[in-house]
Amino acid sequence: MAKTKVAVTAWMFGTGGVAAELAGQGEIAEKIGFDSFWLPESHFGGDTSIPSPLMLLAAVSARTSKIRLGSTSYLLPIRHPIQAAEEVAVLDRLSNGRVILGVGRGFQDTMYTVFDVPIKDKRKRFKANLEIMIAAWQGKPVAEDGDGTPVYLAPLPVQKPHPPIWVAAFGPLAIKQAGTLGLPYIASPVETMASLQENYSLHKEHSERAGHSEIDTTPVMRTLFISEHKQLVSAVRENLKKEAAHRMRKQATNVDDWAIVGDINYVSDKISEYEETLGLNYLIARGRIPGVSNDSQIASLEQLAKITGL
Repeated sequence: MAKTKVAVTAWMFGTGGVAAELAGQGEIAEKIGFDSFWLPESHFGGDTSIPSPLMLLAAVSARTSKIRLGSTSYLLPIRHPIQAAEEVAVLDRLSNGRVILGVGRGFQDTMYTVFDVPIKDKRKRFKANLEIMIAAWQGKPVAEDGDGTPVYLAPLPVQKPHPPIWVAAFGPLAIKQAGTLGLPYIASPVETMASLQENYSLHKEHSERAGHSEIDTTPVMRTLFISEHKQLVSAVRENLKKEAAHRMRKQATNVDDWAIVGDINYVSDKISEYEETLGLNYLIARGRIPGVSNDSQIASLEQLAKITGL
């Protein structure tokens, strides 16, 4: 199996999505040697909201030169597909072909209400919008003007026929859709190992039934923290347990079921387990851990680089 590529999400964004803050983290991630730097999309969540991840990734692009730029869930149902295709193409041009486009549907009922999108239509709109975007990137006409002359998207992305597309999915219907499309699947970072095994198996099955060739990228996003200080590790585990219990509004599962937190030997062994069990070949290390300082987070990422040979 090819060497696992390693990426990182933004680990601090508590000041209203300030571009300089995120661009600085992108610079650090590039210097350490990570393959890509990822931002989520979120709406109406206060200072941690990131409603326009591509705009902020453009700021990261301006301060970096090699690291790839990923969106964990660019939400297609709430966007016009041609405008979305244009924005992705512009970012791919700005970054000289460094975009990995993670797309999703979203889960906030409020978001759909605000954007005047019927919740029941989100899966249908996702598929239709993605098909329109791909066709536009491939140079197919997007419309005709008054005299019947074809109109084309411009500019087109640097990457041909378009940037890599991965699908953020949660639940059997979303996993089926990702597999049927023949695209890599990004699971929720709080899925357990047992759940991931089942989900990746279903994803592969749906892909094969749809007649796609083998999907060669198996990304896994995990909350990850490395430290040799036992007291700090214990505190991180406790904070993650509380965060998960609050977010899921029920008793959280064992932290070890969905996060990788420990010393360098423990984390190295767990990554190997994910590679062997799931076929992991693209690890996205999720930061933004409650109670962890910027310096401690960077130290953890530097340790991760040692483990994975960046």
